Amino acid sequence: MGAIRPQVIRTERLGLVPLRVDHAAEMANVLADPELYTFIGGAPLSARTLRTRYERIIAGAPDPAVSWCNWVVRLLDEARLVGTVQATISPSDRGPIAEIAWIVGTAWQRRGIAKEAARGLVDWLRRQPVRDVVAHIHPDHRASAAVATATGFKPTGQWQNGELNWRLTISPNRTP
Repeated sequence: MGAIRPQVIRTERLGLVPLRVDHAAEMANVLADPELYTFIGGAPLSARTLRTRYERIIAGAPDPAVSWCNWVVRLLDEARLVGTVQATISPSDRGPIAEIAWIVGTAWQRRGIAKEAARGLVDWLRRQPVRDVVAHIHPDHRASAAVATATGFKPTGQWQNGELNWRLTISPNRTP
């Protein structure tokens, strides 16, 4: 498996745009609500700190067998950024696996944006050399569990760092 690079993904209302360093200022505002970190931990970052983080992310994973794919979520009718999605694609004994995550700013929640973004990402992953997709979700985060369910994920009963693993097999016939 070679390096996989994020590409623009379009859905009905969204553009998932590969992450750039210059997204940091707008994203610092989108991610500024401390409530966003209730289940995932951490705290809002300044634009400067987020810019440094984005530089690291864009530089790529230190392991050449791992691809870091990150997007900002643009709400097309408002022409503004509203969140992020990401996929870390790694080799596994079952074939390439993508671990994904999503976050939508508080002001844009409860509008189906996370579900649409996650579905768009999974549709894109179906066209990549990926067999399984995993999301790690805090057991009390009902909104993220609803996004995972709507996207076709099933809880596995396995836990990682206090979060339940949800899995979606997208290419059952692909050999590792």
